[in-house]
Amino acid sequence: MPVEVTWWGHATCTIEDSGVRVLTDPLFVRRLAHLRRRRGELPGPEAAAADVVLVSHLHSDHLHPPSLARLATGTRLVVPVGAMRAVPGLRRLCAARGLRVTEVAPGDVVRFGGTQGIRVRAVPALHDGRRLPMGAQRSPALGFVVEGEARTYFAGDTGLFEDMARAVGPVDVALLPVGGWGPYLGHGHLDAGRAAEALARLAPRSAVPVHYGTYWPIGMDGVRPHEFHAPGEEFVRKAGLLAPEVAVHRLCHGERVRPEAAR
Repeated sequence: MPVEVTWWGHATCTIEDSGVRVLTDPLFVRRLAHLRRRRGELPGPEAAAADVVLVSHLHSDHLHPPSLARLATGTRLVVPVGAMRAVPGLRRLCAARGLRVTEVAPGDVVRFGGTQGIRVRAVPALHDGRRLPMGAQRSPALGFVVEGEARTYFAGDTGLFEDMARAVGPVDVALLPVGGWGPYLGHGHLDAGRAAEALARLAPRSAVPVHYGTYWPIGMDGVRPHEFHAPGEEFVRKAGLLAPEVAVHRLCHGERVRPEAAR
């Protein structure tokens, strides 16, 4: 069965490959601090069904214990090294829900589903990995490459860095962040243009833009609204210029695609 990708909003995706269901950075709330979900219905129970959950870094819109509480007992959870120490709520949740936790650093590989399953390789990301606002810099931000019938790169949150293609390695499908949750993106993020540059360097067969058009600060509805709506379309346009050989799939919330993957 070919790989299938579902985008639930923000950085939350389901990757189905080789009979294993992988969920990334689950965020299943209408409101998080000053952010409000402005597009797409809250994902239903299907979204929380996973064999493996990957958490890219410790920011609360990527590592969100109340959303992780929707996981079934015994679900495998892969987090950056140091996460259990840095986030006490995560320790309590994992103990209460029986989540099986593996901490990883760049270069680590974890296997799931036996010999016919998948392997997950942690790769570097250029991003602040701390648990904000007070966390110490002890946990790296990560991306992940899910390797089964296809090689699917989930970038998490990252900026463009010089040796990205070497660090990530060959991939068939790239899930790239192209926006954020405010009108300005600081260091360590990809906007639509930088994401298209990353796509040209990585040279997959297919790509899906994520991390845009879902959450927006309360009270900023009328401030630069194009920053909320436009990144997906802008990424498609710029990817067509910089990486025209890559098939870009701009999904709606809850939509799924079977991208071309096999080389």
